Amino acid sequence: MARRKASRPVIERTPKGFVVNLDREEIELLVRLLGELRALIVDQDPRHDAIMRRLFPPAYHLADDAEAETEYQRLMRDDLVASRLSAVNQVESLLANGEVMNDEAMQAFLQALNGVRLVLGTLLDVGEMEDPNEIDDDHPMVGEHHLYHFLSYLLEVSIQALSE
Repeated sequence: MARRKASRPVIERTPKGFVVNLDREEIELLVRLLGELRALIVDQDPRHDAIMRRLFPPAYHLADDAEAETEYQRLMRDDLVASRLSAVNQVESLLANGEVMNDEAMQAFLQALNGVRLVLGTLLDVGEMEDPNEIDDDHPMVGEHHLYHFLSYLLEVSIQALSE
């Protein structure tokens, strides 16, 4: 990632809304990742079941609740998929056009960004206590690990901006 000017926060709350102060390359990367997330969600490829379970976790976890889980998925799955896709589409457009985000768009930004992070974390098998400083520079997935932590950082500063 390119070094940015220290004077501007990455996510800035202004009187008009939230401004994303990322370099063009970073915006392009996020837009590309959002497109990849959309493709994963739309394709529903069985090879990606672990990812889909992470994006759409079960509401009922006990074996006794299998029937309730099936019913929940039957009733809610389409709405959950539509919500994720709507967030991805909205954020992709806002980022590509450099638009200021209102509170609702910022919530979509969080949802979409977290979706990308969940997918990447699942692929990397990242645990809760993952420390980015423990990844060796010669690790075959070092770039993906750094990307995961960049996405985590973006989520953190976005939540901070929303809290201001």
